[in-house]
Amino acid sequence: MRDSLFRCLSSAVIAKLISNARIRICYVAPGIQAAVATALCSLVASNPKLRISISIDFSEAAFRMGYGSLEAVKRLKESEIEVVNSPGLRAAVLIVDDAGWVFTPTALYLEPEPHSEETPNSIRLTRDQVDEVVFRISAKEKHAAMAEAPTQELRERVERIVSEIGMELVSQTEFETVDDILEQAPAVKFDVARQVRVFEPYLQYVDLSLRGAAIQRQRIRIPGALLRLGSSEDLEGRLRTTFDLIERNSQVSSKRLEKDLYQLRTDLTRPLGKFGRVMLKAARSRFDERIGEFRVRLESHKNAVEKEIEGKLKASREQVIEYYLSAARTKPPDELVGRSVSPNLSDNLLREWIDDKLDDVFPSADEVVSNMSLDVSFKDVTFETLNDPEFIGRLKEAYPDIDWEKPYSHFRAMGEDQKTGRDS
Repeated sequence: MRDSLFRCLSSAVIAKLISNARIRICYVAPGIQAAVATALCSLVASNPKLRISISIDFSEAAFRMGYGSLEAVKRLKESEIEVVNSPGLRAAVLIVDDAGWVFTPTALYLEPEPHSEETPNSIRLTRDQVDEVVFRISAKEKHAAMAEAPTQELRERVERIVSEIGMELVSQTEFETVDDILEQAPAVKFDVARQVRVFEPYLQYVDLSLRGAAIQRQRIRIPGALLRLGSSEDLEGRLRTTFDLIERNSQVSSKRLEKDLYQLRTDLTRPLGKFGRVMLKAARSRFDERIGEFRVRLESHKNAVEKEIEGKLKASREQVIEYYLSAARTKPPDELVGRSVSPNLSDNLLREWIDDKLDDVFPSADEVVSNMSLDVSFKDVTFETLNDPEFIGRLKEAYPDIDWEKPYSHFRAMGEDQKTGRDS
């Protein structure tokens, strides 16, 4: 297998190859895993003259994708192994002495590392290819070759080769910055994320909420100053504390909109009890189309309300004023008496006082319309949900024509792989 053109390079295999190095190691990849870092640290301790060149994309994004771990970089720094930052790097090369491989690094967020030679992820380089690559990825190797060059011509030829990856070492400031970010918002557990993605192509939680449209059910709270106009405690207790903003059978009622939204929700989503409401992702395009149509209708409803509501609000307000005017005549409010020079308060003065009290509770037409909205939010399934034994039963009840055993078995199998150590 050593001479195979294609082979599997997992972190464990890379660590084993590194452990046998005698002269040099060049590792270029988006990140570095703990097993590889441990092998490098052990080797440098036993062979201080070993030339080691490490280049990675030292960024929060690379760590979150699972290309490597911050702990691995920390180990290298503690062993005084320099790490070069190559922002955005996604290709990978490993050179151990005179052998080299180009390989596809694994983003653990997406999938586990390969462990079988039946799933190769690398191509072995020829000796000439190793010589061509090494000077472009390692300043140390370039300087060593120039120092050892037998002729001036060869030395100048090596000197003209331009490095094609980053040259700046990962600074302590960079390390601390990324460390702080990942401490505040840790990366997800990669095995858990992969298990959840088994169901992501199938399902999505969806929440629909029509807000502010049902103005026929909106009520205003009567101010306390008006409620206290009663001539006795008994009368005060019998007065209403709220008032319908408009009549319930008004033409600007949202009942038709609510009925259609209920039908949309019933047709394209399913309730899963305590888990919420879900939608098949295969129905997402139809759902988005229907939501778009509904938003157009909602906008038309808002325009119709805006045209009619001002007069209705004025009429409702006048009804409240008339309702409390007689009580104000019988028992003028102390607040108004206290600031009037005449003991006889006119109806106009009483009306103005009641109207002033209603300013704080009666909305304007613009406020009524601006509060109308359709809120739609989506959320993917979670590991905790999928691990609940009740979830798959609810799912089968909601969608009896779909065979959920295949994805659910895959989800469970991936979890078992992690328990038995087959995952990375």
